[in-house]
Amino acid sequence: MPASPATMQNKLNKSQTDSKKAALATTRSASEEEINRAKELREKLFAATTDDERNSVAEELARYVDRHGVRSLQDFGILDTISSELNNKKNANARQAAIALIVGLTHHACERQAEPYLIPYLSNLLELQADKQAEVKKDAAAAAKGLIHNMAPNAVAHITPVLMEALTNSKKWPTKMLSLSIIDELVKISPRQLHSVIPKIVPSISDCMWDTKPDVKKAATATMENVCSLADNKDIERFIPAVIKCINKPENVPETIHLLGATTFVQEVDSATLAIMVPLLARGLNERATPIKRKSALIIDNMSKLVDDPNVAAPFLPLLLPGLEKTHEVVADPECRGVVEKALATLKRVGTPTASTKSPEQKAQAITAALNELVPKNIDSFYNAIVDYVAHLAISLSNIMEFNKNEWSVNVTDFVVAFMDQELAEELASDFLERCEEAVAEKASKEDEEEGEDLCNCEFSLAYGAKILLNRTNLRLKRGKRYGLCGANGSGKSTLMRAIANEQVEGFPPKSELKTVYVEHDIDGSEADTPIVDFVLADEGVETKDRDAVTKILLEYGFTDEMLANQAIGALSGGWKMKLALARAMLKNADILLLDEPTNHLDVVNVAWLENYLLGLKTVTSMIVSHDSGFLDKVCTGIIHYEKNYKLKLYRGNLSEFVRKVPEAASYYSLGASQVTFKFPEPGFLEGIKTKERAILKMKDCDFQYPGSARKQLLGITMQCSLSSRVAVIGPNGAGKSTLIKMLTGEHEPQTGTVWKHPNLRIAYVAQHAFHHIEQHLDSTPNQYIQWRYATGEDREELDKVDRQYTADEEKAMSAVHIIDGEKRVVEELVSRRKLKQSYEYEVKWVGKSSVENTWIPRYKLEEMGFSKKIAEVDSQEAAKLGLNRPLTAKEIEKHLVEVGLEAEFATHSRIRGLSGGQKVKLVIGAAMWNRPHMLVLDEPTNYLDRESLGGLATAIREYGGGVVIVTHNREFSEELCSEVWKVDEGRLVASGHNWVSGNGSTQIAEKDEEDQVDAQGNVVKTQRKVKLTSKELRKKKKERMERRKRGEEVWSDEDE
Repeated sequence: MPASPATMQNKLNKSQTDSKKAALATTRSASEEEINRAKELREKLFAATTDDERNSVAEELARYVDRHGVRSLQDFGILDTISSELNNKKNANARQAAIALIVGLTHHACERQAEPYLIPYLSNLLELQADKQAEVKKDAAAAAKGLIHNMAPNAVAHITPVLMEALTNSKKWPTKMLSLSIIDELVKISPRQLHSVIPKIVPSISDCMWDTKPDVKKAATATMENVCSLADNKDIERFIPAVIKCINKPENVPETIHLLGATTFVQEVDSATLAIMVPLLARGLNERATPIKRKSALIIDNMSKLVDDPNVAAPFLPLLLPGLEKTHEVVADPECRGVVEKALATLKRVGTPTASTKSPEQKAQAITAALNELVPKNIDSFYNAIVDYVAHLAISLSNIMEFNKNEWSVNVTDFVVAFMDQELAEELASDFLERCEEAVAEKASKEDEEEGEDLCNCEFSLAYGAKILLNRTNLRLKRGKRYGLCGANGSGKSTLMRAIANEQVEGFPPKSELKTVYVEHDIDGSEADTPIVDFVLADEGVETKDRDAVTKILLEYGFTDEMLANQAIGALSGGWKMKLALARAMLKNADILLLDEPTNHLDVVNVAWLENYLLGLKTVTSMIVSHDSGFLDKVCTGIIHYEKNYKLKLYRGNLSEFVRKVPEAASYYSLGASQVTFKFPEPGFLEGIKTKERAILKMKDCDFQYPGSARKQLLGITMQCSLSSRVAVIGPNGAGKSTLIKMLTGEHEPQTGTVWKHPNLRIAYVAQHAFHHIEQHLDSTPNQYIQWRYATGEDREELDKVDRQYTADEEKAMSAVHIIDGEKRVVEELVSRRKLKQSYEYEVKWVGKSSVENTWIPRYKLEEMGFSKKIAEVDSQEAAKLGLNRPLTAKEIEKHLVEVGLEAEFATHSRIRGLSGGQKVKLVIGAAMWNRPHMLVLDEPTNYLDRESLGGLATAIREYGGGVVIVTHNREFSEELCSEVWKVDEGRLVASGHNWVSGNGSTQIAEKDEEDQVDAQGNVVKTQRKVKLTSKELRKKKKERMERRKRGEEVWSDEDE
């Protein structure tokens, strides 16, 4: 069948194109006359004796080459001449002439087509930097930098091996200095391209930082700083100086590993970031301390999870796998081995390419093959250097995902026109671009059916220190919507909001485009003395600076004229502080409000006010983290949930609808549905307390007033607590609830009335602003904090309370002279305590007397002498001894913290600074419960705990054998747990539902045998069980005591009880 006319025409066009390519590819050779003229210029160049003459002739020869095309470099013998004369060891003048010719060709010959032939001389120029002749060194440095400045930026990867070779130990120090200087230049002129080769050059620069030559050492350090500045990961910017210091000072590695462990990674970890941090982590694995090995392995594990492309992780496997494998073999701690094992598995998984993944070598081969197919087959072999060079440029462009048509024209067309027609060269560049993009580029699209104006639509990753929170997830927010952000405690809700506020979330619009305001649960303590209006005006984001306008708005939000005129921030209750923070945020006219626990400390009235306000914001988007399920139910139009695969997923509707779609998330809606359970240690024995109803703490007719306050905060407070107490303290903001609790626990003393508590009573107190307990220990682990707190055998937090501080009058009373046995004496110290009938007597050491002359004095007499606080101090020490019958070891503390919901990872291996708000509250509760207290006092415990943890706390409180007093606005929490209510309003307390008794009560305390203990060395200490004596045995013991007393021996009155 004959071919169609169209087919025949296509064949004709192709034939004509191929013949045109062939004609162009076969360029003419130079004539003999042209060759002789070039030879004359060469001889003239090498005969020149001055710099000016050399440079002039070199430029003339370069322009001659330019007129005859790049092929003339071979025809005129230029390349052979340069190669031989650069290596002419005997003639410095010849070396200078060759260098001058390179400079001339760089600036004046064949536009950029000579570049592929001149770049190979870079290694010669670097070597000549070590030449004995100063002039040669100077000219070589100038020529090398000229080459770098004039070459295509995408040739950086092509010359990287040359620069790395120049930094090896076999090279002389001037060569290293020039190579480092060139890298510094590339940081300025080709930052994007140099960024892609950071993993290759960092190890070489690092080696130079240990060079024996001080100049090289100093230059390498400066170059490392410059190169690391290109890492566009904002999360590690502030740590780069510390990481660099670790290269020269390995002793800094442990501290830097700790700093890195508390870093929030909000951007994808790329090869440049890994290149900077992997050497540090590899050193961390070689540290002797097991905690540092463990932390390093954990960071490796979690950073690896953020790497999607196996080609990013693959180059670092040889650096990390040997260290991990060795650590797994030699470390003794099984828990550490488990972490290392996980890191090994993760690293191998992400570093192993899948069947569909192309390695960098495969991509390079595909690009080279595509170019070879497009280039004419019959080109002169001289042009192979150009083809290879273009292939390298294309590989570099593809690696940085640069597929702009103009960029490819510059990097392809400008070179191949040496052997092709301009039109065909542009056609080749276009086809080549298309093939390369298909080979390496990935395109993805996401759909979101929700209607409305997009405020943000971004994809990002998020980690906090060593824990992955989100990995390449999508966040899309619409104007006017209210999103509840839900997830387990520690999943990263506050971290995400803080990262958005700090402009650390990749792809999220900056504040200059989208006004985003973050409202936290606490106002900074440094603002304590700032007046309320000044606090609002001082914020840069507040649009109005008119004091009257701000005052008017604050009055509308419920503040009074008296508060605005006289009160500072520090004098406000927790609820008013939160309301002020909200008011300040609302004055900023935000596009997006980030509300982190906005109902914390707010009473019912103010919560309703906040609900109405948010519902009225039609053009402002809200993202809300809250543990108040009722609040979320009323205000949310959608729930953004932290899924198990490290993604965010949007569920439309409020919390109730979300729970219907995701039944396992019921713990966000009901405390009873929680799968988490906490366990508190049982309280120790209290002498004389046989039933759970008997009072262990009483207050009668107590008044309290803050210094400088115009009125009393508390009036006529009367109450009592027992081991069976389950008390909810309620009342409006500022009513005095927290003040009452502080008076109950001893942090405040009443001006009138009496406070009595059992001498051996131990109280665990968790303050409203719970973090004040631990803010001095942020660089310790939770385990270390508890070890410090109880290291002396007594709770160190107790020592700062008011009831342990002495007034001037009390000091005077305790230093008074007393007549004892007819002798004047002054008390120096109360040494110990022992039982005396229904009370106690105390051993008194006297000033100027030896311990042999110590005297035992009854409690009532010492109280008359003014030693009430000193007695309380001894009682507290004795009570502490009774509670600390457990070893203060890391393992025992870790087990205890796990029982209150703080995982071992955070309890023993993470610094307090890196914990989330909920985790810090668990630590504070756990630390307070360590000494087995008889009463637990919680001031707003629901403020920071998620729904799961609240359910666990509720379980622990129900089963706890001691008394519980809770201040809370969370009605669901208090009604489920508390049978007794103390309503505080206008300074007065009204108790209801109480079971106060004047005697013992009826519920007997079940006596339990004490458990065996394990000491610090792991030895089991058997507890001696008490055996009840018969009447006959008791009479025998009594007779023996009387006989010993007659002999003058010391006998204890409670010896056999």
